[in-house]
Amino acid sequence: MTVFLGLDIGTTSTIGILADIAGKVLALASRPVTLYAEKPGWAEEDPAQWWANCCDLIPELLETAGISAAEIAGIGVAGMLPATVLLDETGAVLRRSIQQSDGRAGAEVEEMKREIDEPDFLKAAGCGVNQQLVGAKIRWLARHEPEVLARAKVLLGSYDYINFRLTGVAAVEQNWALEAGIVNVASGRIDLSQAARTGIPPHLLPPLIASSAVLGKVTAAAAAATGLAEGTPVIGGAADMIASCLGAGVVSGGDVLLKFGGAVDILTATDVLSPDPRLFLDYHLIPGLWMPNGCMSTGGSVLNWFADTFASGIAPLNGSRHAALDALAADRPAGAMGLTFLPYLLGEKTPLHDPAARGALNGLTLSHDLGHVWRAILESYAYAIRHHIEIFREIGHKTRRFMVSDGGAKSSVWMGIVADVLGEPLHRPGGHPGSCLGAAWTAAVGLGAAEWGGITAFTSQDRLFTPDPANRKVYDKGYAAFRDLYRRLDGSQS
Repeated sequence: MTVFLGLDIGTTSTIGILADIAGKVLALASRPVTLYAEKPGWAEEDPAQWWANCCDLIPELLETAGISAAEIAGIGVAGMLPATVLLDETGAVLRRSIQQSDGRAGAEVEEMKREIDEPDFLKAAGCGVNQQLVGAKIRWLARHEPEVLARAKVLLGSYDYINFRLTGVAAVEQNWALEAGIVNVASGRIDLSQAARTGIPPHLLPPLIASSAVLGKVTAAAAAATGLAEGTPVIGGAADMIASCLGAGVVSGGDVLLKFGGAVDILTATDVLSPDPRLFLDYHLIPGLWMPNGCMSTGGSVLNWFADTFASGIAPLNGSRHAALDALAADRPAGAMGLTFLPYLLGEKTPLHDPAARGALNGLTLSHDLGHVWRAILESYAYAIRHHIEIFREIGHKTRRFMVSDGGAKSSVWMGIVADVLGEPLHRPGGHPGSCLGAAWTAAVGLGAAEWGGITAFTSQDRLFTPDPANRKVYDKGYAAFRDLYRRLDGSQS
């Protein structure tokens, strides 16, 4: 039996999986992650917690699977991107990571827009000038924490950092680099002058590595900390949403994945390179394909916040407050009796690129209750997804087959709402544990043990969510109200 370990360094949890190449999951485990939002728009995490979670998860996975560490043939790590992790000359983390959803650098983004010709940058980098660029965070640090930046020797992403802890090798995976704005899409290589234009000192950048290329091997120190076998190969890794796409079966043009994690991602596969400043651009794990995509600043993180802050007293249903809130929302009408929620509690990334955007609840009356509000929150993400799909189609990308994945996709109430708002059937794969599976499979492919298409052995169709035509007019009206509310509160055009 050939076994691979996949780790997912997610916004709300660290997840590990052991899987073989025949389509069997041997063990799955997770640990929560703390998101720090100490100031409006801020989003930070502690890389030490990611590593501690991995050290805690791996022995549990081995025990559950009943295998020895020596039986793991390779390791793949996925994670959210592009998080900003700075190391000093000893490899120690200098401060908490600045997350991809962090919106503190609005002034720095505006500064970049004044300095950089955006059409030229879009053509070269495949992305526009927005808060996703790591250079915006580095500029913020130069202005507000210059002593930290002065001590920095290496810049990494989330899964790059875990790879560094496992192997001692510092590198940045290709999609972190692409979304960070430092790759020239024509050459596929890091452009140091392009990085410098965004604000990243070139000396901070380690080499670029492809997702399925072998990065290094587990060191003796990492083996002692994790229970892994020294010398186990580790591959370059994968962006979490791209790994999730692979696991869900997004393998050809027109396939779409809606990923409901700590943030909501909307991705489509295409063989056509057509950069648009409203969206992000990534490489598909399958060579030759691109993945234009949108990523909201929030998703499950807002649902968790609401449940913890306003529904802590609700009786759980099957052990879950979220399930209890879903049951309330299911009994409320489509459109939540005129409530409109804006989920921009950390600003918003695509397609608005507005770090100053804020959350709002409009239309509240004494006739509304907790179920109406929860339903309005679920509907708001469906409306935002619809906005992205309209942009995909406007650009010319075909969007024909819709899959859903990750923790939020387990909510049948939420998925039913999304199907109704989009007017499209949604396929929910069964047996898809999320990005960790794609990470493990990338390792299997990179080490020559599997082919890309073999990952479909893990999944089947769990459920098809078919849109209810009776809700179409309500949701068309609700979508228009959602788009209009942002425009009226912000004064900008979306």
